Amino acid sequence: MFNFFNSVPSISTQELEAKLGSKPIIFDVRTQSEYQAGHIFQAKHLSSNQINQFNKKQMEPVYVICQSGMRSKQAVKKLRVQGVDAINIRGGMNQWTGSVKRGK
Repeated sequence: MFNFFNSVPSISTQELEAKLGSKPIIFDVRTQSEYQAGHIFQAKHLSSNQINQFNKKQMEPVYVICQSGMRSKQAVKKLRVQGVDAINIRGGMNQWTGSVKRGK
């Protein structure tokens, strides 16, 4: 009934930044306006509707970020149910200290 103890795989923003050279797949699940205000250069915008319809099997992990880590945690749960190796970014963009891209 309650999923208090179901942990979601996660990494810190610093760990993600260290992986950027290997060009990981990053999904940003914030609103379109939040995304356009500033996002990680390699991140692709993925709305909550797209998460529910996402059925592409990935051979490599996908990293999911939002503003604080809460929406991305929920998105990771949904993606993992669909068989995607999804990993949450703890702290989200609030903790991101790397460069950001503005706009689309």
